[in-house]
Amino acid sequence: MEAGLRSFDRLMPEEINRLVTDQLADLLFTPSEDGDRNLNREGIPREKVHLVGNVMIDTLVRMLPACQTHLPADVPSRFALVTLHRPSNVDDLDWLKYLLQTLEQISSDLTIVFPVHPRTSQRMNDIGLNGSTSRLRLLEPQPYLAFLALQQRAAVVITDSGGIQEETTYLNVPCLTVRENTERPITVEMGTNILVGRDPERIRKELEMILAGQTKQGQVPPLWDGHAAERIAEIVARL
Repeated sequence: MEAGLRSFDRLMPEEINRLVTDQLADLLFTPSEDGDRNLNREGIPREKVHLVGNVMIDTLVRMLPACQTHLPADVPSRFALVTLHRPSNVDDLDWLKYLLQTLEQISSDLTIVFPVHPRTSQRMNDIGLNGSTSRLRLLEPQPYLAFLALQQRAAVVITDSGGIQEETTYLNVPCLTVRENTERPITVEMGTNILVGRDPERIRKELEMILAGQTKQGQVPPLWDGHAAERIAEIVARL
């Protein structure tokens, strides 16, 4: 029991919620085949599980044409897009300061566009980095269409967001994820995502490779086609 509790305690909050919900649900709709395999290992009956694709990609596909006119002003033609908000990155103030210093160093080779999450903004103020002397191009949090336009135009995205790992995979934009693990492993297995952990040297190395044209060649996972919600509706309608 204690070993199990220790293992459970290491899970991300999202994964704990998923485990509980999946045991209670009558229907489970998965975005990719690795989800099916995980549920099978967890003892979920196969008849409850339906591979339908990624509903978040449905939104992206629908909104992508409209985002072209929402690009924020004065964005350079070539830039890295950064987002940071997870407690493991922004609440550890020593690490946050080190990471921001790394990004400032990177900005000498590639402009860094950084829409700052409110939580991150507060932590930056806590360590005296409010952007007044930063070489980073700090922005207010962006609306979805504007942020989608930034993702599509970026040379690389550096993030700790789960959803952005999926969106960059669909957009075929290189993504460096500043985390030790991910709840979207398909973006690493098939997509453009690379886990760089909390390792500034790895971030620099991967970025150098991207700027040299040695970009990871990703694929869009099957059924990430903008029709996942339609497949879900068809299954529910048959009940």
